[in-house]
Amino acid sequence: MSFLAVDGQKNLLILQRNQVQFEQTLIMNQANWVSKEMGYYANEIDAAGGDLDNDPYYIELQQTEEYLESQQDTLESQITLLDSEINSLKSMVNNNIKNSCGLNLIGG
Repeated sequence: MSFLAVDGQKNLLILQRNQVQFEQTLIMNQANWVSKEMGYYANEIDAAGGDLDNDPYYIELQQTEEYLESQQDTLESQITLLDSEINSLKSMVNNNIKNSCGLNLIGG
């Protein structure tokens, strides 16, 4: 019966992983928007003969992009750890079920 508790824990981890993946998708969408905005803004500044290196808005976009990439890396690490834990719990559940079935056959 302990495998039911382990299976419940595995399901909670799956929910947590799904939440982190959703957060990752949101951050990826933000990063895509920032990247596009940087491109459009760079074209406008270039057309006007401006200097991107000293433009406060462009610098802010660069910093935001770096922050979002950092967040993506952090979330990816969390997903990897959760996947590892989920796989471990899956193995534990399967082994407990096999052992339980084996004991039932022996006890017959």
